[in-house]
Amino acid sequence: MTDFLSTGALPQEYRDLAMTVRDFARTVVAPVAAEHDAKHTFPYEVVAGMADMGLFGLPFPEEYGGMGGDYFALCLALEELGKIDQSVAITLEAGVSLGAMPIYRYGNDKQKQEWLPQLTSGRSLAAFGLTEPGAGSDAGGTKTTAIADSGDWVINGSKQFITNSGTDITTLVTVTAVTGQAGGKKEISTILVPTDTPGFVAEPAYNKVGWNASDTHPLSFTDVRVPEENLLGERGRGYANFLRILDEGRIAIAALAVGAAQGCVDESVRYAKEREAFGQVIGRNQAIAFKIGRMEARAHTARTAYYDAAALMLAGKPFKKQASIAKLVASEAAMDNSRDATQIFGGYGFMNEYPVARHYRDSKILEIGEGTTEVQLMLIGRELGL
Repeated sequence: MTDFLSTGALPQEYRDLAMTVRDFARTVVAPVAAEHDAKHTFPYEVVAGMADMGLFGLPFPEEYGGMGGDYFALCLALEELGKIDQSVAITLEAGVSLGAMPIYRYGNDKQKQEWLPQLTSGRSLAAFGLTEPGAGSDAGGTKTTAIADSGDWVINGSKQFITNSGTDITTLVTVTAVTGQAGGKKEISTILVPTDTPGFVAEPAYNKVGWNASDTHPLSFTDVRVPEENLLGERGRGYANFLRILDEGRIAIAALAVGAAQGCVDESVRYAKEREAFGQVIGRNQAIAFKIGRMEARAHTARTAYYDAAALMLAGKPFKKQASIAKLVASEAAMDNSRDATQIFGGYGFMNEYPVARHYRDSKILEIGEGTTEVQLMLIGRELGL
């Protein structure tokens, strides 16, 4: 992948993957996207198709049922899916980055063997319970507790805005919880909670502005008891470990956002070549052409940013700043492009059956989820020594 930065051309295996996912998005995802969005239904048939393609296993080794690829391969798939349907793209992104990746990064051999094969196959989904009603950007404000008792963890608390947490194929939620005090501060650890554990409840799904085909629930934990061996990683390292997961996830979210931004460009170019007004196609009007030109520039710039962050990550180099830059630039590109595309489409852009309308509703959350715009700016400033 790093060859791209010097040659400007992706290696053939990456191009082949992108083309395969692009075809799947156009032929399988696109025909059902509007219906699932309107009905707020989870696209099980699409998820099954992605599972058959091996997309949930892209960045994982074959020994755990993965495809033996890397994180950049996942990003390319997310970009192609994001062009068509952000709900489908975020289902894959969360399933991999937030569901399976923490187990791969921090799980012991037993945990990896138990959970990764089913997650990388796409037969089941896992979620990550970090955000709480009083702990969003300030994740250190976690109030959910896990108390050691007779060889078990007893968990009480609640989480909110948790993706992939209530589907029929969700089997696991990884939860951050306060497990004690250390140095006058909360000791936050991460614990694996199978969804069939008594006391765990995925509350009714949210009624969201966008991402309507994505599964999102508040979660409650009432005396949820799991074995102490369900601790994921070192005790007290749960929050620190998840910060690494978030850094990686920001590259993936940036790729998804680039897809959304590019999808708006593609739809706008097509429409500008077909729609006639005042005796000519509207694309001949300089105001429209300039607007689309600026949209393309945003998408291109954001793509370069996430490619750069991914290259650093795969090379084992520090990438926190670049990941935040990519997430910041790409999410804003998606939001700006969706607004401009809706304007180009006029009244049609306000109709939900048109992809640009869905992108307009869907894109706002890209500036909020997995670290708000303000958090990205804060992190970039810190990396600059401010």
